[in-house]
Amino acid sequence: MHSRTAAESGDPLRLFHLSDIHFGLEDTRALDWAKACIEQERPDAVAITGDLTMRARHPEFRAACAWIMALDIPVTVEVGNHDIPYFNLYERFFAPYKRFKVIERVLETQLDLPALAIVPLRTTTRAQYQRFPWSNGWVTDHALHQTLRAIDALPAGTRVLVAAHHPLTERRADGKLLTINGTHAMEQLAKRRVLGILSGHIHDPFDLTAQTPSGPLRMIGAGTLSLRIRSTPPSFNEIVVSGDQVKVTARNLDELPSEALQIDRVPENALPPRAPGEPVAPVGNVPATDPPVH
Repeated sequence: MHSRTAAESGDPLRLFHLSDIHFGLEDTRALDWAKACIEQERPDAVAITGDLTMRARHPEFRAACAWIMALDIPVTVEVGNHDIPYFNLYERFFAPYKRFKVIERVLETQLDLPALAIVPLRTTTRAQYQRFPWSNGWVTDHALHQTLRAIDALPAGTRVLVAAHHPLTERRADGKLLTINGTHAMEQLAKRRVLGILSGHIHDPFDLTAQTPSGPLRMIGAGTLSLRIRSTPPSFNEIVVSGDQVKVTARNLDELPSEALQIDRVPENALPPRAPGEPVAPVGNVPATDPPVH
């Protein structure tokens, strides 16, 4: 758990929510811009919701670690599906998070934010018997239990944001399976009145509210700072928490308004081009292919 103080504070908290940097296919111009924003504006913390790397190679993790350490600001990072070894199958199955834990060891393990906790929820798995490839999300019972236990242990009055990599939408309207066990996870988080769940994975920002049997759940997705753009330019979210209110602004290199970037539904995956009927942001700049990975 990346966490909090229990003291109440009337001052708004400002977070920068980054995701899908993909060192190995990073956009250096976007990274320089994001770093300059952090250095000049000094948010209270930075939350990165996974996919620091492209293929979980050691040089990619070293580059990610160096970039994050240079920010000189509290940072919390959650693992993404691209942060699990891609080529080394032995590590993928028997030590999938070994390389990512190097990042965790050098980062802040506790964020000192007044009465606000950022609690991780792991949505990645080394394999999925239900489908291949294994890039989509799966909230295992163990992962959900760990998150709920961390939330339940917080002092009364602590506000909670949950950080995951995959959006928790379990099925699309057409029945397509997305994040396994996502529906149950959303219901349990809504029951605990979390302020929102931060995620990435699909490379386009969004700010949606899911209706669950336990009440509404805010779902906030960040775009990408990599060359793997979808329908929007490189971006990150600025999140201002004031009391129980959360304001989200999609900051981007082209200085477009948030409404031009945010998609209105969660797509199947982060692969271009969008299939017919897949959600596309109003800016609508969908590339035909991804840049090649060497």
